Parts: sequence; structure tokens; C-alpha cells
Amino acid sequence: MLNFLEFAVWGAYLTSMGTYLAGVGLGSHIGWFYSIQGIVSIFMPALMGILADRWMQGQKVLSLCHTLAGIFMIAASAYGYQAGEHPNFSMLFSLYTLSVAFFMPTIALSYSVAYSALEKAGLDTVKAFPPIRVWGTVGFIVTMWTVDLCGLQSTSLQWMVSGVLSLVMALYSLTMPAMPVNRDESKQKTLVEALGLNAFRLFLNPRIAVFLCFAMLLGFCLQISNGYANPFITSFGSIEQYQDTFGVQHANILISLSQVSETLCILLIPFFLSKFGIKKVVIIALLGWVLRFAFFGMGDPGSGVWLFLLSMIVYGVAFDFFNISGSLFINQETDESIRSSAQGLFMMMTNGLGAFVGTLVAQAVINQYVFNPQAAGASGTEVIAGWQTCWFLFAAYALVVAILFAVLFKDNKEKK
Repeated sequence: MLNFLEFAVWGAYLTSMGTYLAGVGLGSHIGWFYSIQGIVSIFMPALMGILADRWMQGQKVLSLCHTLAGIFMIAASAYGYQAGEHPNFSMLFSLYTLSVAFFMPTIALSYSVAYSALEKAGLDTVKAFPPIRVWGTVGFIVTMWTVDLCGLQSTSLQWMVSGVLSLVMALYSLTMPAMPVNRDESKQKTLVEALGLNAFRLFLNPRIAVFLCFAMLLGFCLQISNGYANPFITSFGSIEQYQDTFGVQHANILISLSQVSETLCILLIPFFLSKFGIKKVVIIALLGWVLRFAFFGMGDPGSGVWLFLLSMIVYGVAFDFFNISGSLFINQETDESIRSSAQGLFMMMTNGLGAFVGTLVAQAVINQYVFNPQAAGASGTEVIAGWQTCWFLFAAYALVVAILFAVLFKDNKEKK
């Protein structure tokens, strides 16, 4: 239930928020709403982690964060609803940012609370947690479908669903077993350690430095389809022949197949890593992103919907084969004394800096071809052509990164 609620909060808006923003004239600002997640992910999880380590039980910090995240998200929803078709960007973005700033730390905190509860129950977290974590993806999919079927994809009320679930999660967190507070100064992490900054010496190792640089370059891709897949698919509604297709009417349900694929592809990672090694697995992931974007560019909700389906299927490979395999690679290649900090650095490069910069670059590209003033009076066909150009550019970028990685990263045969 803890994992279900945690990710249900996120699933209520993460893939459909772009459609609402585009519908109220904020299409050119979609990237900011997604990139801010990367910014706050750089420092907020560490700050809340220190609070949970030193002064306040973890489950109570989790509850506090969800309470604040829920209040600000409900406020953003209420303001958006009241403002109608012309919300003020600054006000809406400020309320949303405050909510996300307190939500992002809850992902790591929910893991810590879960690990503590499992250990108190005498269970092996390595074996017991993965089947439990699957319920997080189930929760994400359930709220995606709920928002879709209730007709909330194009309204600010999707944030209301998220905010209310955050408050439910805040209450439920308090029912979890109490986590210990570590007041031993000798065992406490400093802010530098918690942020993973002491792991920057890993850049002195050329092989790991190259891998981390490519982690940032691949991180550019992470939030692009989350932010723009839904508004892209629903934009086909401006063309008469696609107006009544399933994809246009239920874009969120179609996109949710990506999360199903993600869940299943996790199971393939052990085989692929042992069979091919980290270099080939990462190249497969990068080619997965090439296909993810290219299939979007070639498909449509009508006779070409099968290309959209293929895009959803390869997403699992694109996402998991790098995020999970990359984390395992960093774990194997680093010394135990900085292993946690190294994971923090890996997350900072991918979900922090990489996702932040990549989303803003994607926004600039899409603004140029889709949301530019000259396109305001464009026909539906012309708008779709602009979207297709963007997806092909993103696919070309991923292909270039894949080729460069294949050339520059040296696989360690001995550690394969």
C-alpha cells in the first residue's frame, strides 16, 4: 500500500500535465514544469534525508513532506480551475514547484521506510522488496487510467487527484513502523556526503568519468516523452479522421503501456548484463530511445497506431536498461566507502542535471516547430508535421549519443 500510494500520487499528472498546459496557452512552458523536478532532485532528497537521519523519524518526515506536497498541489489545482483558460504562469508554476519540492524527496524516503519495516519483520530486503515495488508501478498506472477515464487529462483537476492522494499517503505513512533516529555524530552524513559531492573524485577515473558524462547525455531523454507524448497524441484530434480514435480519446491509457513494459523489462536485466556486459546493454538502451522517438514520429492514432504501441514497448528497454543497469555498474565499480555517494552522483547526473537541461532543450525545439507564434493559425496537419520533426530530431540525438558511447566507452572484459 505504501508503494502503491507513493507512485499513484505521481501518476495522476506526470504524463498528462502537458495536455492541460497546452490547452490553457502554456504549451511553450511545459518544459519548465518537468525540468523543475530535476532541479529539486539535486538537493531536496538529501536535505530531507538528513532530517530523517538526525532529528525526526523517517515515517514522520515522509508524512510531513506528503502533507506539504498535497496542500500545494491542491492549491495549484484550485487556482488553475478558478483561472479557467488563462492562468498566470508565475502563480501556477510557483504553487506546482513548492509541491514538487516536497514530493521528490518522498520517493527515497518511502524506500527507507519500506526497508526499515521489512528488516524489522526479519525479511531479506533484496528478495522481499522488488515484488513490493511493482505495486508502485501499478499505482502509477491506476491513477493514469483514472484521470483518463474521468476526463481530467485536459484540466487542472488531475492535480487535485494527486494532492488528495498525497494527504492520504501522509496519514498512511504514520501507520508504518517507527524508524530509528541516529543521533551518533560519528555515524551521521554531512551535507556534502548526502549530496554525493564527495563522489566527484570518481571523475579522476577516465572510464567512470566517461560513463557519468554519458549518463547526463542520456538523462536528456528521460522526461521528454513524459512531458510531450500526451499533448502530441491528443493534438491529432484537430484532424477529423483521427478525432474518434482510441489514442486521441484515451492517450493516457495508451501511454500507460510504457509503464507495463518498464515493469516487465526489469526482469530481463540480469540475463542481458551477464550475457552482454554493461557497454552493450547501454547501447541497447540508447537504441531503445532512438526507436521510442522514431516510432512516435512515424505513427498516428489511426492505421499507424501499431507504431505507437511499439514505442510504448521499447520504452521499458530504453528506461530500465540504462537506469537500473547503470546503477548496478556504479555499485560494482566504486569503493564501498563512497558507494552511496556514487549512487547519489549517478542520480544527480541523470535525473537531476541531465533531465533538467534535456527538458529545456526539448522545450526550445518543440516551441520552434509546434508552439511558435507562426504556427498559431496552422492546420492540424501542419501542427502534426511540426511534432514529427521534433521526434525525429530527438531520435537523431539519441543515435549520435549511442554511436559516441560505442566509440568512447571501453568495456572492462575482466569485470564483465
